[in-house]
Parts: sequence; structure tokens; C-alpha cells
Amino acid sequence: MQGLVDCSKVYVDHCSHGAGVFAACDIAKDEIVEHGIVRRLPATFDGNDSPYVFTWSDDRTVWAIGSGCSTYYNCSTDPNTEMHRDFENDTFEIRALRDIVKGEELQHVYKSLTWRSCFSDLS
Repeated sequence: MQGLVDCSKVYVDHCSHGAGVFAACDIAKDEIVEHGIVRRLPATFDGNDSPYVFTWSDDRTVWAIGSGCSTYYNCSTDPNTEMHRDFENDTFEIRALRDIVKGEELQHVYKSLTWRSCFSDLS
């Protein structure tokens, strides 16, 4: 792994949801699709109403913004990727759940899909 951020296997483009992340190459199951870092937001910030930030704690009190293409992955109940968060080091990896072909939109299940008000129309 080179550098703090690598999103060289993906790109952001227009899709039916406005913008989404797409595979720039074929990606094998279990392969790292993207890795990056986050910046924690001030403690006074409440991310329940903003779909553009990540839940960054198990107790639902910390919010963060992500690097690279991470904020453009759309949600799906039949995902082809999964985000792994490292809260201690403020890093993440997005891995392929199955083989993905070049040009395919990449989606995952949002960690906070069932409880954040900003996702009420998705769940």
C-alpha cells in the first residue's frame, strides 16, 4: 500500500442518483478497491441530517469526511463493496465483495442506513 489515499481503481461519474463511483478496471473479489483517510468533524456537528459524512464511532457521536471517492459510493441492499473503518487510525479500506467488471457502479450498505434521518428514503 503506497500513500495515505489511493483511489486509482475508481472514478466518479454521473448516474441515476446524481453521482456515483465506478470501476476503472476489473477488480477481483476481496481486493482493496480504495483506501484513504478521514478528517473528524467538530464535536458540535450532528451528522444525522447530512448524507455526505461518515459515522465514525460505534456510539454514533463522531462524524468524519472521507478522502478520495469515498463520499460518492451510493447505497445498495445488494452491495458489491464493503467499507472497513479503522476508528483508531482514522483510515478506511473499501473491498470488493465479489468480482467487479470495469465500468460497473460500486455500492455498499451504509453503516447508519437504518437510523440516520437523512437516509429515511433509502431504508
